[in-house]
Amino acid sequence: MVAVANTRYGPRCMTALRPGRTGVRRALLLLPIALVVTVASVALRPAAAATPTPTVRPTPSATPSEPAGVDPLPSVAPTPETSATPSLAPSPGPQAGSPPVVRPPVSITRPRLAPQTRLALQARLDRLRQRYAIPGISVAIVLPDGAMWSGVSGMADIHTKAPVTRETSFAIASVSKSFTAALILALAEDGIVDLDAPVRQYLPSVRKISVKVKVRQLLDHTSGLRDFFFHPSIDHALLSRPDRRWNATTSLKYLGKPYSEPGKSWHYSNTNYLLLGMIAEAAGKKPLADQVRQRFLVPLGLDHTWYQPEDPPPTDVAHGYRFTSTSTAAPAIDLTDGTPLVPFTSVVTAAGGAGGFASTARDLAHWAQALYGGQVLRPEYLAAMEDPSTTAALKSSIPYGYGTQVVEIDGLRTYGHSGRLLGFRSAMRYVPDNGVSIAIVTNQSRTDPAPILRSLLKLALTPVDRTCVCRVRR
Repeated sequence: MVAVANTRYGPRCMTALRPGRTGVRRALLLLPIALVVTVASVALRPAAAATPTPTVRPTPSATPSEPAGVDPLPSVAPTPETSATPSLAPSPGPQAGSPPVVRPPVSITRPRLAPQTRLALQARLDRLRQRYAIPGISVAIVLPDGAMWSGVSGMADIHTKAPVTRETSFAIASVSKSFTAALILALAEDGIVDLDAPVRQYLPSVRKISVKVKVRQLLDHTSGLRDFFFHPSIDHALLSRPDRRWNATTSLKYLGKPYSEPGKSWHYSNTNYLLLGMIAEAAGKKPLADQVRQRFLVPLGLDHTWYQPEDPPPTDVAHGYRFTSTSTAAPAIDLTDGTPLVPFTSVVTAAGGAGGFASTARDLAHWAQALYGGQVLRPEYLAAMEDPSTTAALKSSIPYGYGTQVVEIDGLRTYGHSGRLLGFRSAMRYVPDNGVSIAIVTNQSRTDPAPILRSLLKLALTPVDRTCVCRVRR
């Protein structure tokens, strides 16, 4: 294995930084920065026992303990739970007139995960899941040569005692934006979408959107459009009928006044990616699910990734759980509405291209490896996807490119996205310096899994002679 540059992490059996409680936003949370690694968080108390969290199975109510929507504005620190939410000329390129950027090849030895490292990773995963009383969790790490470690722990369904398996699908919330952004950029490569065209050129009937808003401003959240999940009435509408199917037209009824003129500010907004999903369908002349499957999922062998509003569901899908308090002893409340859509139908269909996908940790780790490793997009489009300079100039709360967060983990630059939806939290990261990718999915939204991801990534990058099998204290 390759050692991390920072030798501070030499002590054996290091513990993860504790996830924090974050300030509560009112709408459905697919929190984009929920997985940005940060130490500025208040620790949760250790789990009282290693047994599965007790479960309660009411249907979602209008007054849950967490918001019922998709990610709010990102913030550097996590937030605590409080309540339930015609043909076109080819594009001039990611940045008009800019020369193509070619990624230098990854130059590292071909690391392998030694058997003792694999054992240590699983032991640490079990211990951290128990500490934070996470119902179920799945993690995968992919090395540059394609070797992979995957680990699971806990329950996909507490009531039936169904365990999480490597094939269990989880709602991935805002990690969905990586698929939607990649599709739009692929359509731009093919001359089907012009990134500098007005959004209304593709969606003329959406009159709430200014004619000044361009497609690329949706990709990096500089459109100025308000997040429809922030509307004061949407939580009640979603939670009062959780089994109701929404569509983009319904969601856009909750679109409020813009934050600013396009290009004048950065505001993370799920409206942007709802509209991008609509643009992909209008320009590509096929459903979003079909295009993502044909362009990405089938060629890359991502057999356990699916678009919930349209695709037939698999049989192994994790239930999502919420909690009425931050106590690790609090009972887990099952959010299922009796359908295979998770956490429940109304919210995931309302999210659309902003957060409608479900997947496994293994698929997401392979997706990150393929996408950011240069197998999906041409170099200049990938470079634009990873470039946060435009949003940095607007003082974004997190470095953000096109559907990509650019964050540092222990001195290592990473690309990826995180997500939070009521009942689920997830993240995927790719480290260009060593070609390693990692993904984590959980079926709860109380605890930020970023410190768990960080801890496991450190362990995987630790030389063999510095690893150990950490055992759960009895």
